Amino acid sequence: MPDNTSQHPPPHHSSWENGWIPDSSRAPGTRRLWLAGALALTTIAVCATAIVVTDKQSDDTPRTKAATDPSSIGADGPGLLSFASPSKTDTPTPDAHKPAATKSPSASATAAEQSATPSAKAPAPSKSASSHSGSSSSGSGGSSGSGGSGGSSSSSTAWKSVRSVNYPDRYWQVSGDYVKLNPADSATARRASTFKVVKGLANSSCYSFTTADGSYLRHRNFVLRAERNDGSSLFKQDATFCPRTSSYSGAVMLESVNYPGRYLRHQNFQLKLDQYQNSSLFRADSAFRLVAGLD
Repeated sequence: MPDNTSQHPPPHHSSWENGWIPDSSRAPGTRRLWLAGALALTTIAVCATAIVVTDKQSDDTPRTKAATDPSSIGADGPGLLSFASPSKTDTPTPDAHKPAATKSPSASATAAEQSATPSAKAPAPSKSASSHSGSSSSGSGGSSGSGGSGGSSSSSTAWKSVRSVNYPDRYWQVSGDYVKLNPADSATARRASTFKVVKGLANSSCYSFTTADGSYLRHRNFVLRAERNDGSSLFKQDATFCPRTSSYSGAVMLESVNYPGRYLRHQNFQLKLDQYQNSSLFRADSAFRLVAGLD
């Protein structure tokens, strides 16, 4: 009988023979997959940590270098902290013990200049304007000694000529019916430029001017002219002028009696009555010197 033993493989041992029972609840190789996944996650975490640490170190290095680099430190301290330090100022801190600042020289000079010139208000009359103006005119412009007495109110027969301050070669001169500022370059012009100074018709402490033919100088429509005295109160006031102190030595300003604040001045060489103006031109145009009569 043939032996069939070699044709059949040896029988496998059953599981109950060695005590090992295969786990049929999960697929083969699952444990290895979990281990590989855990290893991969660990590797990723380590790499990420290394990258973060490396970036932080590279970021701190420039800051540390900038903080320790002498070239990055300015005059006011480290560059990043300099904004917090107090800024320097060119203005010194005021000292509470120092006296208060005085006025600047320019302000003092301006105040002195303003006090030296007449104010915008009309200059106030002097108590003895007549006597002062008469005595001051005696030494003006090389006039003769008799010129001083003619300006006083006590003299009623003094012949005078009235000379301009800013045009010293021109005098009051009757031209037609008007009074103009002209040069006295002839005998006729000198005669027309000579007036008798008398007591004011409306105020004895002021002046009135008469001509050789007996006319008076009076303002009408604020223009100075020579007219006969009609005896009216208006005429007397129009023909009366009060001397006031001038800013020019030896000169006077002549203020109207019935128009206070208006003064005789020349404009375009015409004598007129004008409101006081606080200007050098007006003060020069309204300043006159009473000198000895030219005729």
